[in-house]
Amino acid sequence: QVQLVESGGGWVQPGGSLRLSCVISGNTFAIEGWTWYRQVPGQQRETVAFINPRGSTAYEDSVKGRFTISTDNAKSVMYLQMNSLKPEDTAVYYCNIKPRVAWGQGTQVTVSS
Repeated sequence: QVQLVESGGGWVQPGGSLRLSCVISGNTFAIEGWTWYRQVPGQQRETVAFINPRGSTAYEDSVKGRFTISTDNAKSVMYLQMNSLKPEDTAVYYCNIKPRVAWGQGTQVTVSS
């Protein structure tokens, strides 16, 4: 059974940076992709960034050029480097894999002055 644990969130001023991590434990043999999502209270969870086993990435339009998704060599840790943060990036960030598994607890990112 695969488990996900996110960390790295916090409070940052606009223009600042954070790096989120997602530790993936369990049977990771059949992972077909890694995804970061975010959710604002009262809104649907949205896809932020995706990376496939070949290293190809895709990003939600509002984060292109500011966020970078990556994994470690063992593909057991996923990262989201977030630069030039904006107040509208404030949300709870979640990771998941493809095929999707149970959600972790997420990590809160707050961008404000």
